[in-house]
Amino acid sequence: MEAEDLQEWAEEFTAFHARFASLFGRSEPREQAAKYLRGLLARSVQRKNGWQMAEAVGDAIPDPMQRLLYRTLWDADAARDRLQDYIAETFGDPQALVVLDETGFLKKGTHSVGVQRQYTGTAGKIENAQVGVFLAYASPRGHVLLDRRLYLPRSWAEDAERREGAGVPEGVTFQTKPQLAGAMLEHLWARGLPMGWVAGDEVYGNDAPLRERIAAHGYRYVLSVSSLQRVWTTRPAVEPTGRPRLRARLAAGEPPALAVADVVALWPAGCWQRLAVGQGEQGERLYDWGAQRVVESRDDLPGREVWLLARRSVTDPQELAYYLAHAPAETPLAELARRAAQRYVVEQSLEEGKGETGLDEYEVRRWDSWHRHITLAMMALAFLSAVRSRETAKKGGLRPSWPN
Repeated sequence: MEAEDLQEWAEEFTAFHARFASLFGRSEPREQAAKYLRGLLARSVQRKNGWQMAEAVGDAIPDPMQRLLYRTLWDADAARDRLQDYIAETFGDPQALVVLDETGFLKKGTHSVGVQRQYTGTAGKIENAQVGVFLAYASPRGHVLLDRRLYLPRSWAEDAERREGAGVPEGVTFQTKPQLAGAMLEHLWARGLPMGWVAGDEVYGNDAPLRERIAAHGYRYVLSVSSLQRVWTTRPAVEPTGRPRLRARLAAGEPPALAVADVVALWPAGCWQRLAVGQGEQGERLYDWGAQRVVESRDDLPGREVWLLARRSVTDPQELAYYLAHAPAETPLAELARRAAQRYVVEQSLEEGKGETGLDEYEVRRWDSWHRHITLAMMALAFLSAVRSRETAKKGGLRPSWPN
C-alpha cells in the first residue's frame, strides 16, 4: 500500500481505539491496549506472543503486554459490548446471519482454565485443549466474530481448588455449549443488535431448547441436525392423560415420529433442485437441495411446524446433510439453502482470527486473561474486516492485507 493509504489506516485505527479508550482508565493502560492491538494486527509478527508483539511495538520486555491481560483493571465484557456496537454500525443489517460454533485451543499441562482432554475440531480428535464457543456475524458488508465464552467442563466447574487457582468467577457454573450460545444470543437480543437469522452445526441444532429459544424470540434459523432427529410429516393428534399433573400424550392410533433421514429417503426425484450456494475453492458450490414442511418432535410430542431441509452431494448421492429451519411456509428453497451454506463464515472468521490476529496465540492461564486476549483479538479482526470491506468497495473486489 502507498504511504497515503498507511496514513489513512493510522487515522482510522486511532478513531477505532478511541471507542474503547475510556475502559482502560489511565493513559498508560490505554496506550498499552493500543500497542497490543497494533501487535495483533502487524503482519511482521509471526507469532502473536508477548515477546514478539513487544518487539514489534517498541517495548523492551513483554511485561506491559502481560500486565494488560493479568493485572490492569478493565472489563472485557464491556469491551465486547462496545465492539458489538461498532459491528452494528459497520456491518449491521436487519437480515444478518448470526452463526454459532466452537473452536479448540490446543494446550499442554492441566492448569490453563478449562483445559482437559476433549474433542476439538481443530485437531479432529480428542486432545488436551480449551474450547471456546463463538458467535459470528455475517451481512452483505462482511463477516466478523461477535462474541465469545470459554467452555468450562464439568470437571472444572465442580473443582473448587482449580476454579480458585484459575480465577473462575463464583457465578460461573457448568453450561453446555448450546446453553452458552443461547446466553450470548439473549445478550445480543437485549442489546438490539440487527439480525434476522441464526445458523449452526449439529451441536446446536440437535438442542431442542435452543431451537425453541430462537423461535420464541421471533428469529429465523437454519440449524444442522443429525439424521436421527425425529419429525412428523403431518401434525398428530394429542389427548389428555386423564391426570391433571401429567402432560398430554399422542392420541391412540397416531404414528410415531420418523427420523429425518427416513423422511428424506421417501422424497421423489422431483423434490430435488440443483442450486449454487456461493463460491468455494474449486469454483461454484453446487448441491442438490430439497425441503418439506414438517412438525418437530419435542419430548415425543408435536412441536412447531418447521422446514426439513436436506442437502445432497452432486457426486455422491449418499452424502446428505439435514437441517431444521424455522422460517415462514412461503420461504423459497433457494433462500433456505443460501442461509444453510452461509454457516461456514464462522469457520472462515475463526481461521482469519487465528491466522491474522493471534486469536489462538496467547500465553495465559486465568479466566479473565483468556477473555481479555480473545476480546482484543476479536477487536483487531473487526477493525481489519472493516478496512477490507472499505478497500474492497474502493478497488472493485481486491482484498487488501494489513500493512507492516
